[in-house]
Amino acid sequence: MKSGRVSLVGLPNAGKSTLLNRLVGQKLAIVSDKPQTTRTRLIGVRNYPDGQVVYVDTPGIHKPLHRMNVRMVDEAKEALRDVDVVAVVLDATQRPGRGQQMLIDLVRPLRQPVVLALNKIDLVSKPALLPIIDRLAREQVFAEIVPVSALSGDGVDRLEQVFLKYLPEGPALFPEDFLTDRPERFFAAEIVREQVLQHTHAELPFTTAVLVDRWEEAENGLVRLYCTILVERESQKPILIGRRGEMIKTIGTAARLELERFLDRRVYLDLRVKVRGEWREDERVLDELLPRA
Repeated sequence: MKSGRVSLVGLPNAGKSTLLNRLVGQKLAIVSDKPQTTRTRLIGVRNYPDGQVVYVDTPGIHKPLHRMNVRMVDEAKEALRDVDVVAVVLDATQRPGRGQQMLIDLVRPLRQPVVLALNKIDLVSKPALLPIIDRLAREQVFAEIVPVSALSGDGVDRLEQVFLKYLPEGPALFPEDFLTDRPERFFAAEIVREQVLQHTHAELPFTTAVLVDRWEEAENGLVRLYCTILVERESQKPILIGRRGEMIKTIGTAARLELERFLDRRVYLDLRVKVRGEWREDERVLDELLPRA
């Protein structure tokens, strides 16, 4: 029996959250094509015939510009400690640069095995992939390099076997039916935020957050959710609401359907948009939005 923790770390938009969902076999982390979608650590537990792996998704490592981003990067770096294997997730389509080198230098001193999951290989031709693997192998940091596509699942089964190979022997860390340590309230806010990300564009997603104000459960099984979507400027509010309320209605309908699938219950969802300037610098707001794992 093998068991242990595997941290997924990388630059923004490397596909860590998509990979987490693929590894645990269920959607836990929200995904979008916007950078910095993941804001806090999230664990997902997967049981195998020969072991249990606790996967830890982390925010993308980047240069922080706000207090919120400082917390995000700190969360990612903290996830390098007290784990058995570190999985660096790199986008195979991304050209080498300062960001990649900073990430490699960050994991270079680690004592744990560092495995490279070279993601998005479905977007790279095989002849172009070999020089990328060769360049990264010359860094002499990675115990193994595994090309994968988190989106299609290609190579993920081999990656799982590599993780189990480097995990220590020992009993399971969680019961067999345990999936994650985050409460339903956390996922409700994330599901609403995912729909905000999908239906808005440009700089708006960086300045929005979702707070669950009330969670009420009726005797008939209906869940009533009252959420606030925060924006930083008055000019951003009408973008989220839309003409005659069409945008907020679209976001609300999509989020409600996703919440009902996730909770397996009927949901009444009430969304409000509130302007709170500089919320990304507000410690009290951040304590609610970015709870420690």
